[in-house]
Amino acid sequence: MNAPTHLPERPMRERKPDWIRVKAPIGAEFNETRRLMRDLNLNTVCEEAACPNIGECWTKKHATVMILGDVCTRACAFCNVKTGMPRAVDPLEPEHVAIAAAKMGLEHIVITSVDRDDLPDGGASQFVKVIEALRRNTPNTTIEILTPDFRNKAQAAIEAIVTARPDVYNHNLETVPRLYPTIRPGARYYASLRLLETVKRHDPSIFTKSGVMLGLGEERMEVHQVMDDMRSADIDFLTMGQYLQPTPKHAKVMDFVTPSAFDAYAAIARAKGFLLVAASPLTRSSYHAGDDFAKMRDARAVQIAKAL
Repeated sequence: MNAPTHLPERPMRERKPDWIRVKAPIGAEFNETRRLMRDLNLNTVCEEAACPNIGECWTKKHATVMILGDVCTRACAFCNVKTGMPRAVDPLEPEHVAIAAAKMGLEHIVITSVDRDDLPDGGASQFVKVIEALRRNTPNTTIEILTPDFRNKAQAAIEAIVTARPDVYNHNLETVPRLYPTIRPGARYYASLRLLETVKRHDPSIFTKSGVMLGLGEERMEVHQVMDDMRSADIDFLTMGQYLQPTPKHAKVMDFVTPSAFDAYAAIARAKGFLLVAASPLTRSSYHAGDDFAKMRDARAVQIAKAL
């Protein structure tokens, strides 16, 4: 009887579809992976970017190491990584990455980084040192790198990294060109395309890879055009996943793309000639990267055999 006659309305929280819900990260293996990262003073994009697959990947002792610190010099509208002035580069980081790979028994490792526009080479030399440390300490581990665009430093950066010979060179286009001013304002779409094209020109044996997020307001034909642009740059592997808004301050989700729509995009991408396509709501750049690398290597072998 004493209850107020009118209660203030609470804002409705957007409900995520069932197909992108994941289990909370738990278990001894998950905790062991987290402890190893902390002991070696390593950052992971799994944590910093709030990846929804962290529970599954860390339980399997798969982690994507993020080098060059945990503070980015840019502020992309989709990314959860902190923005600001980064600390000095850790000279022990390359060896620590190699130690982590050895302790986790990794057959395949993915190395990414924050943007470091403050560094003369954009951080390229640290990528080289990490690749060299891995080759020394875990020579059987295949290496995939996911680099920034090295704005205004790309030519020298790419030459140095390609000379170190990673097995896979990944750089994500992230979205369609029309959305770059709001979603990825610090980058340029065609500069990113040229980066991947340059990698192939320097060393055609290195697999190239790129990814886009869906649900940011892109149109279907715009996504098809991005696929064509990627194939023109001879990109081998396309990943496509659902954008998820990390905080209320980030770009809003304009659409939750259905699994069947992802399947349709994947079929079109395969028809356009990619060696491999991974497309689903939970697909991320490094999700199942080791298994995908094996599939991509097999696909190239088949392609070469047909050409003989």
